[in-house]
Amino acid sequence: MEILDTLLGKARGRNKTVVFPEGTDTRIIEAACSLNKGGIVKPLLVGNAEEIASIAKKGDFSLSGIETADPLLYENYAGLAELYCSNRPRVKIRVAEKLLRKNLLFGGMLLASGKADALVAGAASTTASVIQAAALTAGYEKGISTPSSFFIMFLPDGQLFFYADCALNIDPDSLQLAEIAVATAGSFQKLTGETPKVAFLSFSTRGSASHPLADKVQKAVQAAREKRPGILFDGEFQADTAISERVAKKKLKDFSPVAGSANILIFPDLNAGNIAYKLTQYLAKATALGPILQGFGKPVSDLSRGATVKDIMGVAAITSLLA
Repeated sequence: MEILDTLLGKARGRNKTVVFPEGTDTRIIEAACSLNKGGIVKPLLVGNAEEIASIAKKGDFSLSGIETADPLLYENYAGLAELYCSNRPRVKIRVAEKLLRKNLLFGGMLLASGKADALVAGAASTTASVIQAAALTAGYEKGISTPSSFFIMFLPDGQLFFYADCALNIDPDSLQLAEIAVATAGSFQKLTGETPKVAFLSFSTRGSASHPLADKVQKAVQAAREKRPGILFDGEFQADTAISERVAKKKLKDFSPVAGSANILIFPDLNAGNIAYKLTQYLAKATALGPILQGFGKPVSDLSRGATVKDIMGVAAITSLLA
């Protein structure tokens, strides 16, 4: 998988620490050992050290150089609880100490405290649980109140697109759509180093159809521009206008730096996004990496509970690059 190998290579040597709250999952341990051996990330496994060592021994995995953190034995546990309470004056320290016994929240506070640079979870937890833990610990990125996700879509001809949001927000309003676009543009810049060209998609192109659904997208474009004036946002566009220079020249009277050359596609709702990424994956034979979470104060990613070791390694590498 060319794009995944490229991302693993980019992450190698950056020395970023990724905390895995589900540190006793066999797949996580195997992935962590491979990531550590390859110098891709520094894994931090949450869980009982003896249990982790026992699982690693059974699988013949080397834990050499891999750090573990047990919520029951962590030396700075009180400090993490105090940090948790510092943003929540109404929460008593005893309540925080009890909450942080949960591995997801404990891992999130390791991230919030700077002990780790990124967090990857979901192999044994629901997406909702991962998002809730991230919101309570890492918090949200400045100017963002809506967590979202993106897919990296790599086509056989070498074209690369980011699709958002295809996994979380069912029917985002204009402001949420703008926040999804802002977060995705930031993710794109960090992962590719290229200029994001963000197209907001619709069944209408620049007012060619009059309908509340098209109006929502128009308002989202304006809101995104106000939030991040330096980023190229445009729309509303039909999909062909966004990605085909020939069609863009035909449909648009005025020049657009995005139309015909968009590398980020923002879908108006989850119906459109989920259908589009699966069609692209199966009909165009594209590689789809994700969904990758975004919008949090520090990088957090969710895994499918059916994730393979290679999936975990890829998500960890991508998440470390967002740090």
